[in-house]
Amino acid sequence: MNASDLYALGERFTQSRTLLCFNGPISRSLIEEIGNALKNYLTAEHVRPAEAMDVFSVYIEMIQNIRQYAALRGQVDAAATVVIGRNEDSRYVVSAGNLVRLEDGHQLVARIRELAALDKPALKAEYKAQLHKPRAQGVASGAGLGLIDIQRRAGAPLEASLKPVEAQGLAFFSLSAVI
Repeated sequence: MNASDLYALGERFTQSRTLLCFNGPISRSLIEEIGNALKNYLTAEHVRPAEAMDVFSVYIEMIQNIRQYAALRGQVDAAATVVIGRNEDSRYVVSAGNLVRLEDGHQLVARIRELAALDKPALKAEYKAQLHKPRAQGVASGAGLGLIDIQRRAGAPLEASLKPVEAQGLAFFSLSAVI
């Protein structure tokens, strides 16, 4: 990438109100560093503590879901795209995405649409029900408590998409939450 491309990218980030963006292999230490940068930004912007906690918690939950999925699939270098910005209403938007098996992606998008359709009391009941479900050791719970918690923290229904990629049987899964 040359300097003029970088300038254009920066301009695009400014126009789209992007505050933080990462694309590439994600490690535990990198998750922590991005989290620290996010906390520092939210503190400098004097964001209400409850709102800052929601933004930070949603970021952590999304990125941990990506790492857990990669670990279950035996992917050593889990790659992710993470974008945190603001929408036209100045609400925070936390988005994250990664490559998934196409069939896993379809199930995940369907589950997110189910959660997005629930009201607050139904989400609370769903959270409690999921909390009391027995879990098998070493088996993914699959779109469980974490996604329910993200939807509970969000101020709008979650948005998920799935874009098939050229690699057979894979798709890029994206999830966005407005806080």
